Amino acid sequence: MTDPHDPLPPPVSPPAPPSASTGPAGGIFIALGVVGGIVGGVATGEVTLGVLIGLAIGIAVALLLWWRGR
Repeated sequence: MTDPHDPLPPPVSPPAPPSASTGPAGGIFIALGVVGGIVGGVATGEVTLGVLIGLAIGIAVALLLWWRGR
């Protein structure tokens, strides 16, 4: 047991570094798809449809990137 009068806490080991085996992140493609869909939707007058199409394209690209990295 530690001495209650000891002012220093016991040493703590440093956290482990992040794993180097993580794949590339595809979230940027989802975000860019939504933004592109907003721009395209505003240009055509169908913002909701543009967002949904952009979201679908972004998800598809992110899934392809994830699948390729497996």
